[in-house]
Amino acid sequence: MRRTKLLAVLGALLIGCGTVHAVECARESVGEASFTACRVDLRREHLDLFWRDGAGQPYRQFSALREDLEHHGKNLVFAMNGGMYQPNFSPVGLFVAEGVELFPLNRHTGSGNFSQQPNGVFLVEGESARVITTSAYWDEKPKPQLATQSGPMLVHDGEITTSAVMAPGSPWRKIRNGVCAPSPEIVVFAISDSPVTFYAFAGYFRDHVHCREALYLDGSISSLYAPRLSREDRGYDMGPILGVVAPNSVGH
Repeated sequence: MRRTKLLAVLGALLIGCGTVHAVECARESVGEASFTACRVDLRREHLDLFWRDGAGQPYRQFSALREDLEHHGKNLVFAMNGGMYQPNFSPVGLFVAEGVELFPLNRHTGSGNFSQQPNGVFLVEGESARVITTSAYWDEKPKPQLATQSGPMLVHDGEITTSAVMAPGSPWRKIRNGVCAPSPEIVVFAISDSPVTFYAFAGYFRDHVHCREALYLDGSISSLYAPRLSREDRGYDMGPILGVVAPNSVGH
């Protein structure tokens, strides 16, 4: 399969820096739009899903998560908001962290972004990641170590999905973020650097990251923590957060 320019750039950065850690981020311009994508190699990094601290309080911001991890001798290497949430910051749909299901699969259909069909699940099983539809998850009933549910699916079976919000002529533009797994061991997280439509964002995953399945995580509150880019977005409070963590004793 032909490797994309973005993945080639990220791979070159990884090889060139000779770093122990396998999270690399790069910015790519596509027409008038710009996107930042971060590549996580599950063979070398452990992806985690966070929501609350030890006292049961939602983290809400990267800074709170980072400080909590530092208190426990760990370092936050990368993070991105990881799915939609209720007013109390609890997940709207499926939430599995460290193999424990804290919130069940949500099969509701409706007009909101989360409930647009098809919606889906990003999951990690060992060193293997994938994005599948909610209906496929229900039928298969996998036992992942990590899973977060969101919607709509941006790309399914190699094509941009056809829910109402995905119309090519839609005027609605927002900062958006999403996730896909171009291969089982590689996860790509992407965020638009300026407001884009759903259709343009889905096209980025299909045509530039070349993912056959891609999941929308959220819009407007979309945030990225990428120290290598000197970036720590501080916007709206967040619910679930996806992140890569390393011991403090290891350099980055």
